[in-house]
Amino acid sequence: MEQDALERIAEALERLSPPPQEAPDFAEASAFVWHVSPDRLEPVTEIARIELALLVGIDRARDTLMENTRQFAQGFSANNALLWGARGMGKSSLVKAVHGRVSSKHPELKLVELQRDDLPSIPRLLALLREAPYQFILFCDDLSFSHDDQHYKSLKAVLDGGIEGRPANVILYATSNRRHLMPRDMIENERGTAINPSEAIEEKVSLSDRFGLWLGFHACDQEDFLTMIQGYCDVFGIEMEPETLRSEAIEWQATRGARSGRVAWQFFTDLAGRHGVRV
Repeated sequence: MEQDALERIAEALERLSPPPQEAPDFAEASAFVWHVSPDRLEPVTEIARIELALLVGIDRARDTLMENTRQFAQGFSANNALLWGARGMGKSSLVKAVHGRVSSKHPELKLVELQRDDLPSIPRLLALLREAPYQFILFCDDLSFSHDDQHYKSLKAVLDGGIEGRPANVILYATSNRRHLMPRDMIENERGTAINPSEAIEEKVSLSDRFGLWLGFHACDQEDFLTMIQGYCDVFGIEMEPETLRSEAIEWQATRGARSGRVAWQFFTDLAGRHGVRV
């Protein structure tokens, strides 16, 4: 009877915390999503991304990230990259588009997406990737930290590597609206209230310094906004009078109160629907 009770307890504990799954067959997909409880890498067969040529107004960031990614895919040294700046200007789209372009020639290059809330699990993820005969880009979208957030400490495992060092086959690409990964008012508040202001914020602010590449994204001007939309029309075969397209696009962005790549795509989505074109 006692043995049965122990077995039931063991089974219940296993259901609450199932054992981690083995590493997947990395050859079956170009991208994976990292999940925890239990730890597992799920393959992504269809990656939501757009063509690199459609990303307008970010040429410098595009070329820099492309070269860094090519170096890494070829087995040479490369930097972790922080893509920061204006919302909707193609930061995450660029990461996925660059991966798509480079992996077409280097299929051993894999993209692994993880959520900010799963950062504490990074050491376990690195253990799965370390011995695999592939190159991995860890991708964390919309990365930022609040004043009482301790997740940033886990990020150092992939940026600095700890006692084992960062695996040579892993780099991190992260996107954020904040250059230093924390709100400016929080930085100023901690400077003003701490006994030793520099030490109070140094650890968090220095986290962004650990990225070898800082790629800034800034709000686009009207001509870039219109060029984006014309590019979408060209790719999907939508023909309109230039002045009509221009006036409708300007009216759309005026109602949104902003210009960005995201707003351009939202306008084009509406335009394509009205023209009976699937995107």
